[in-house]
Amino acid sequence: MRLTLHPRVYSDIDRIMAYYEQTPIPELADDFYAEVRQFMAEAANSPQSFAIRERDIRRVNLDRFPYHFLFRIVDDAIRILVVRHHRRHPSLGRSRR
Repeated sequence: MRLTLHPRVYSDIDRIMAYYEQTPIPELADDFYAEVRQFMAEAANSPQSFAIRERDIRRVNLDRFPYHFLFRIVDDAIRILVVRHHRRHPSLGRSRR
């Protein structure tokens, strides 16, 4: 399936990477980016393998980092709505379509 991102997803990822770049191990930013891209590709390849969390929105948890992203299937594409922390700002991105 084709992969599309809500325009704000780019700023979600930038913000998270900026945080990791300020840590004692700035390489974590690159590791985070690689992992989120890997899981986005997996979601595009087999979106049905991820459970529906609310209405038609599915959630993908990252392995190494305490973040996840939400997506929905729209026609022949998946649309990533938000990348967010597991525990911070639980309503972030809920209104995105």
